[in-house]
Amino acid sequence: MFIIDSHCHLNDEALYPKVDELLDEAHKNDVGIIICPSDTIKSSRLAIELANKHEEIYAAIGIHPSEVKNTTVDYLIQLKKLFNESPKIVAVGEIGLDYHWDKDEEIKKKQRDAFINQIYLANELHLPIIVHSRDAIEDTLKILKEHKPICGGVMHCYSGPVELVDDFIKIGMYISFGGPVTFTNAKTPKEACLKTPLDKLLVETDSPYLSPHPFRGQENHPARVKLVLQSVANIKNISEEEASLVTSQNVAKLFHVKINI
Repeated sequence: MFIIDSHCHLNDEALYPKVDELLDEAHKNDVGIIICPSDTIKSSRLAIELANKHEEIYAAIGIHPSEVKNTTVDYLIQLKKLFNESPKIVAVGEIGLDYHWDKDEEIKKKQRDAFINQIYLANELHLPIIVHSRDAIEDTLKILKEHKPICGGVMHCYSGPVELVDDFIKIGMYISFGGPVTFTNAKTPKEACLKTPLDKLLVETDSPYLSPHPFRGQENHPARVKLVLQSVANIKNISEEEASLVTSQNVAKLFHVKINI
């Protein structure tokens, strides 16, 4: 079996010092490729460093919505420069909107502007996008409709309404599920997973966050994407082997990475 963790922050300060150990653990759990997204310029550099060093790691560069307020005005220029540092940059992300902590309307506007700017950057670089959306699903959908990512993208760790799954897919987005889909009381993620077509489905850990059951609340690791895959296979009423195959093929198609299955 070959599993891809489509969203894992190995560049996070909690995981970066033990990457070799985590990769070894991941390999033992059938994880063959890891997509490492970023949230700042600094973490983008670390993602590139990891991708250049490790064959199984690919990088995404971008500014997370919660970091927009701390970002200098030349962030787009810096991201463009970083793009030239590795052929293994496969996406712009993690970008999007997060209104959970930031309630100030001025900051929300900055988030929306940065989201749109980074969509245009992705279009210029011919890359897909990795989208974060928390307590901002309507604005996220509106922006994606008005500023379409020409290479598509993924709604990472989808937590939005089930009825909007089709709307995101029509725009060209894949739908990814992480630890919450394994939680016993997580009705909405399970229903959204059931609704998502197999050819638009991804799995992830979002490590070091959102560890799946039975490790909920603990630091998450890429090896645990296998638990997410098992849950998704159960929800979709397919074998783990089929789930691993379709999700890996979807990653290969979206991010243009080569897989050997």
